[in-house]
Amino acid sequence: MADIFRALDDETRRVILDELSARDGQTLFEICSVLAMRHGLSLTRQAISQHLAVLESADLVTSEKRGRSKYHYFNPEPLAEITGRWPVRKKTEP
Repeated sequence: MADIFRALDDETRRVILDELSARDGQTLFEICSVLAMRHGLSLTRQAISQHLAVLESADLVTSEKRGRSKYHYFNPEPLAEITGRWPVRKKTEP
């Protein structure tokens, strides 16, 4: 669970997850383009690749290689596990 919190601690990684949740199955090139055009983030492909590796190690992103391209997908299950750990309870009035 610590990997998940570490992965979410970075704004760029949260933006990557936002973009993958909006449109799953993007390549590194597509993610780089979206981050630059929509968010003004001019990071190198290597930097974004490293962010994706952190997200993959936390199981928040999965990838699939097809031919020469690698497609990245958002995996919300670890986030559901976190919210399930501390369920919301209705407050009882005194």
